Amino acid sequence: MSLSLRNVARVASNTFLSRLLGFARDVILAHLFGAGMAADAFFVAQRLPNLFRRLFGEGAFSQAFVPVLGEYVRERSEKETKDFVADIAGWLLLALLIITGLGVFGAGILVYLLAPGFAQDPAKYQLTVLLTRITFPYLLLVSLVALSGGVLNTYGRFQVPAFTPVFLNLGIIAAAIFWAPHIAQPVIAVAWGMIFGGIAQLLFQIPALYRVGHLHWPRLRRSDPGVARTLRLLGPAALGASAAQINLFINTVLASLVGANVVSYLYYSDRLVEFPLGVFGVALGTVVLPTLTRQSKTAEFPRTLDWALRWTWLIALPATVGLILLGKPLLITLFRYGAYSVQDMEQSYLSLFGYGLGILPIIAARVFAPAFYARQDTKTPMRFGIISVGINIIISLILAWPLHQLGLSLATTIAALGNATLLGRRLWRDEIYRPGPGWRNFLLKTSISAFALGLGLFLFRGSTSEWLRWSAGERIAHLLPLIGSSALLYLFLLWAMRLPELRQLRRR
Repeated sequence: MSLSLRNVARVASNTFLSRLLGFARDVILAHLFGAGMAADAFFVAQRLPNLFRRLFGEGAFSQAFVPVLGEYVRERSEKETKDFVADIAGWLLLALLIITGLGVFGAGILVYLLAPGFAQDPAKYQLTVLLTRITFPYLLLVSLVALSGGVLNTYGRFQVPAFTPVFLNLGIIAAAIFWAPHIAQPVIAVAWGMIFGGIAQLLFQIPALYRVGHLHWPRLRRSDPGVARTLRLLGPAALGASAAQINLFINTVLASLVGANVVSYLYYSDRLVEFPLGVFGVALGTVVLPTLTRQSKTAEFPRTLDWALRWTWLIALPATVGLILLGKPLLITLFRYGAYSVQDMEQSYLSLFGYGLGILPIIAARVFAPAFYARQDTKTPMRFGIISVGINIIISLILAWPLHQLGLSLATTIAALGNATLLGRRLWRDEIYRPGPGWRNFLLKTSISAFALGLGLFLFRGSTSEWLRWSAGERIAHLLPLIGSSALLYLFLLWAMRLPELRQLRRR
């Protein structure tokens, strides 16, 4: 378990840097565009390649590819493993070229499907189509990055893939600062920044691939049984791993219909929620999948899963409490500059509240799903993913018009809860996982500590008017000690109650 914790910490530390740069990127975007037409257009345009990335690249592909590659590493020769990687790279590249070409030429149709409300404003619609044509090739780049990352993670090289997203943020930030002020439509420079960042991501991973012996020219052989097995697993994995992205797609469609700037409100709040999801949820999922793949036929399998679930609760619970209670101070400190208004902040907080409640079930689903993928079962997560999408559609249609962004974010959270519950229940039913001893005391101690954390934040966070009156430096000077002291209080109470997981963290 200690090795897993060390790997999670390594991935999380690199992801933390990427998320900090992501916040810097979003601060710049909020300053430049606020929650207006350009922001709406860019957020929809960048969501399209990100959606397809989850469907065909980073999320689903990794879930199908890593277990098969892990089997090759354990049971096949080095030459067979290299041939398999070269073959799968060739088929992935071919599919990506076709999808990217269709996306660029069919951008008008895609934008109409994703944001039909934009058609009522011809200028916004045309700008979104243009930005989509620029950003869509990022799908090809980031999917190849995902292939490289899957290889490196399988060989235990977690740090390079975890650091790679830094270059996307650097590309967008550089374009926004140095190029955007000099052109008539600054948002076009930001869109090109995504492409520059994607190229840098791919180039950064090449030396690491060379060092593990897997820098190959892509090939298109069909005789390798691993290729056929990966392709069979990929279809169900695309739906199972991408339920959250499909739900975001549905939210974007409805957001474009229910009110002006709702797309931007959802984006800014989602960025805050993505911080704990990205730093810890992605790190945990990244390490758990290859670990469970190696342990799929051993007694360590359920123990590793139990360990991951405890850490999910340990991190997600205070993150949820903190985001809900500090939502407005965070939005004000990060985004309340330039074109981002007080009204934008108030509206963004509504969706932040709804999304914040979903942190725990989303991370739990990211832990449960690899337990199936490690056993090369992609159909079960697919079925439950489809059910969660159905839940999201029904609840979104009920809540979107009366509650706007709050209703859409709550629908996403409820759908995530349904997905996590179904996955956990199936693991229990099939006797794949049973909670280890000590869960009752663990839940009691962490809940008491989280309650104390929330009470402290409520008493000392101050009023919204104070945060709005302070300068940027004063906001940061108040926010950082508030976050730091509340985190220390949480950890101190867990230490005082002798939580075993905290002692493990201290040793590592």
